[in-house]
Amino acid sequence: MKILWAHGLESSAEGSKPTWMIENLGWDVVSPAMSENGWTIAEQTEVVVRAIEENDDLDVIMGSSYGGLAIANAAARFRDRPLRLVLMAPAFGLAENFRARAGEAGLREWEESDSHAYFHHGFGHEVKFGWDFITSADEMSWPNLHHPAVIIHGTQDDIVPIESSRKVSDSNPTVELIEVEDGHRLAESMHFIPLAVQRVLAL
Repeated sequence: MKILWAHGLESSAEGSKPTWMIENLGWDVVSPAMSENGWTIAEQTEVVVRAIEENDDLDVIMGSSYGGLAIANAAARFRDRPLRLVLMAPAFGLAENFRARAGEAGLREWEESDSHAYFHHGFGHEVKFGWDFITSADEMSWPNLHHPAVIIHGTQDDIVPIESSRKVSDSNPTVELIEVEDGHRLAESMHFIPLAVQRVLAL
C-alpha cells in the first residue's frame, strides 16, 4: 500500500500518524514537509500537487487537519485521475475559524501589518503568517470533492468542528464520514485508518 500523507499545520513529515502507518501497517508512506513553500493553504496545496505528479502509483492520498484541506484542494486539480482520499479532521471552514479566533480588531491589525504571530506548538516558537494566509483561506476553505473520500472526525474536536465534515459528507454521496469519540489530534483513533482505507478503496 502506497500512501501520500499531508501533515497538519503544527505537525511534521515525521509525525505520529505517518510513523504509525509505517511501523504498524508496513505501508510505503510519502510524507513531504508541508511548509516548504510557505504557510498559506495555497502554498501547501502546491506541495501536495507536486507529490501527486511525482508519484503515479499512489493507492490513497491522506491528510490531517490543514493537510487534509490541502489534499482536498489538490485532488480537485486531478479530476481525471482515479484518486482515493482519506481525510482526518480536515480543516474545512479554515477562513471562518481563523477569522473568529482573531476577532475584528485582530483581523484589522493583521491586514494592516501583513503579519500575525502564531505560536507553532510543533516548532516550539512563533511563526509569522502574512495576510495572504487569510485571503488564500477565503478562496480554498470549501473545495469540491470529485473523488471518493472517507473522513475520520472526532466528536470532541475543539479545533475544527465536526459539523464542517458533516456538511461536506451530507452534500456529497461519494463522501463517507466516520465519527469517533476523540479530539482533534485523533490520537486514540489511528486504528480506524486501515478501515477508512478499506472503505474508500471499495467506493
